[in-house]
Amino acid sequence: MIAFESQIKCWIRIFAVATLCLAPASASAQKLFVEDSDLSTKLIDPMYVKGLRYLVKNQGPDGAWDAGRYGADPAVVGLSALAMLAHGDDPNFGPYSASIRKALNYVLTQQSADGMIGRTMYNHGFATLALAEAYGMVNEQRLGPALQRAVKLILTSQAQNPKGAWRYNPTSQDADTTVSGCQLVALLAARNAGIAVPEDAIKKGLAFFGQCQAAQGGYGYTSAAGPNAARTAIGCLALTLSKEKGSKEYQAAFAFLDQQPPQSHYYFYYLYYSSQAYFHHSPARWNSWNQKNIAELKLRQRPDGSWEGQFGPTYSTAMALLSMALNYRFLPIYERNY
Repeated sequence: MIAFESQIKCWIRIFAVATLCLAPASASAQKLFVEDSDLSTKLIDPMYVKGLRYLVKNQGPDGAWDAGRYGADPAVVGLSALAMLAHGDDPNFGPYSASIRKALNYVLTQQSADGMIGRTMYNHGFATLALAEAYGMVNEQRLGPALQRAVKLILTSQAQNPKGAWRYNPTSQDADTTVSGCQLVALLAARNAGIAVPEDAIKKGLAFFGQCQAAQGGYGYTSAAGPNAARTAIGCLALTLSKEKGSKEYQAAFAFLDQQPPQSHYYFYYLYYSSQAYFHHSPARWNSWNQKNIAELKLRQRPDGSWEGQFGPTYSTAMALLSMALNYRFLPIYERNY
């Protein structure tokens, strides 16, 4: 029933967009984007499609990308699938359906009997997010059971962790905000998809973030020391998706993030989380951040459609695309939380 309802929701979205595209050009309701603060498809879509074509062209027959540059990591394969899903084409019959299916199949084959996907919780968290967003959109019966197993592993790992959070291995006894943020977002996406996730698990994860929030509002790595923009954006997103935007913790975190320059270290990781943090904050702040991001990415995009970064072009391209994908609103997790 859950999968059927999610599928209906997906088709309603596709039908709505198709209806808008067929409406007269003079009609104000004809716009693909939801609000006037979003940038025109004339500017974004050529960049986005160019990036997608790069991913499709360089995908291997097994669904993964260059193994030597993180492209075979389940996290990167999952993020690449998300970038394709986020464009809004029919995931079952559209131009990227074959690539999406190959990528998801690869992620599914990387799941072990205990539910773990890949060798680290980083891989597991992003891969779980990909399964959660694809569930109900892609006609693949294995997604639901795999997602349930993946969620169970995240919850079991948290229950065994003295800090109520996560780090690199499911049996880790310490925690950090980057891995923990990844698991929290995956859990919240899974819950949004209809998978049972205890509220207590979300509260425990947020409590760990609370221990890592510095006086100035930003988040550190394993403690409140050394807050930076990327980790603070993760904290903002976790609080937003948990319906905690009215909290003083959120207000302080976003104020800190908004004062920081774009983070050059782990740049595409910063873009991925900051885009969501600004999008969920308000249309005005999103508009300003979005314009700057699109302009910078246009300058950085290579002739073949990719972006280059320290973790290879597949990862960088997927993250760059996902930072722009909020303009489209097709992923369930990209629905604005007011």
